[in-house]
Amino acid sequence: MRKVVVGATVICAATACAAAVLLVRHRMKKSRRWARAMAILQELEEKCVTPAAKLKQVADAMTVEMHAGLASEGGSKLKMLITYVDNLPTGNEEGLFYALDLGGTNFRVLRVQLGGKDIGVTNQEFAEVSIPTDLMVGKSEELFNYIAEELAKFVAKEGQDFQVPPGRQRELGFTFSFPIMQTSINSGNLIKWTKGFSIDDAVGQDIVSELTKAIERKGLDMRVAALVNDTVGTLAGGRHTHKDVIAAVILGTGTNAAYVERAQAIPKWHGLLPKSGEMVINMEWGNFRSSHLPLTEYDAALDSESLNPGEQIFEKLISGMYLGEIVRRVLRKMAEEACIFGDTIPPKLNVPFILRTPDMSAMHHDTSTDLSVVGDILKSTLEIPDASLKVRKVVVEICNIVATRGARLSAAGMLGILKKLGKDVITDDENQKNVIAMDGGLYEHYAEYSKCLENTLKELLGEDVSKTVTFEHSNDGSGIGAALLAASHSQYRD
Repeated sequence: MRKVVVGATVICAATACAAAVLLVRHRMKKSRRWARAMAILQELEEKCVTPAAKLKQVADAMTVEMHAGLASEGGSKLKMLITYVDNLPTGNEEGLFYALDLGGTNFRVLRVQLGGKDIGVTNQEFAEVSIPTDLMVGKSEELFNYIAEELAKFVAKEGQDFQVPPGRQRELGFTFSFPIMQTSINSGNLIKWTKGFSIDDAVGQDIVSELTKAIERKGLDMRVAALVNDTVGTLAGGRHTHKDVIAAVILGTGTNAAYVERAQAIPKWHGLLPKSGEMVINMEWGNFRSSHLPLTEYDAALDSESLNPGEQIFEKLISGMYLGEIVRRVLRKMAEEACIFGDTIPPKLNVPFILRTPDMSAMHHDTSTDLSVVGDILKSTLEIPDASLKVRKVVVEICNIVATRGARLSAAGMLGILKKLGKDVITDDENQKNVIAMDGGLYEHYAEYSKCLENTLKELLGEDVSKTVTFEHSNDGSGIGAALLAASHSQYRD
């Protein structure tokens, strides 16, 4: 009996020892995995770091590219497009003006009643219309006939609050968010379609002419007074309420900037100098690139797998379309190399663009003690049901690193514009004020991003100069902004 007890004791001890060894190995494995996750996080932070000195190099490179783009067509990665907008709203505009905003599978029509000096917009109405998919790939005449018909229906509902003076044509600002070569304030030839449109007989044609012919076929007495893009519209909307607006930046799904340049500082402008002495330049700054940009392996992979590799590098670092995708790619590497979500990679983590920037923003802003918002998004979006608090904290830190880099680079771009205009220093003007009009969902809704952007620009400018630069949210540049530009370029303007 005693031998049996001793034998059982030995077996139990051996089993306990084996269990202890397995536990130690498991803990060591987990420890190694966690160390790998921390190494990936540290490497990301180091590659994305944006000290002030680097940001000033980015700003200087932006300024150089601006000069090159103004000197000649194709001389820079920045297109620096001449918009032919040489009269920005003053706030004195008066009357009824329309806007048509065509930028995707829907379009909007708006009417805006302007009250004149210091009154601004007294009334506005809009309607949104879906474009049938067959018209997106059909004939130019069919598409513009449809748009003109919906515009005519909208005009027919004009109420008593909207008045066109007797004997005057209605005038329209046309926001057309596709690549064009603009030839005047109200003409421009389509370079190519994007966003699912493919209408071959419109390519190379004057888009305003196509719309005007369709309007005339519908018997509508309306003139297209201005052809604009949404960034220029944002600048116009900002200038209407604040005379010190010098530039506009859109930070949304995509990004762009426009600013007011001295006409004499545009070597590639061969026309007569405008009476105002000014010209709005559409930078198309999303295509900016520089050796000073802090790029990672995730950015390189995203770019090479994109529809436009080698293009829009700045946009891929700072805009809402891509921030969430960068976070997904980092999480995917951690899942693969450090198993932070378990022994298998969650299948949803392999789906490009499944993690949107609004999800990233919500996780970044999660202030709950258990980071429940992070947990909910991981579960609902990526089907990761039981991420530990430790892992959730890592997710928030990744969001912070990616958003901070994007916001600080955006500020560097703005510094580049201020440098080009000589407004990065204190001048003799006692009333020196420079306002940047802002729009876009990323700026408006991602509070950590916009706060970081504004603080970074203050840091780069220094205490004294930063007091002269402010931000103003200028909403709906593609709508109200376009109507305001129709007003400032009206045939009836004094």
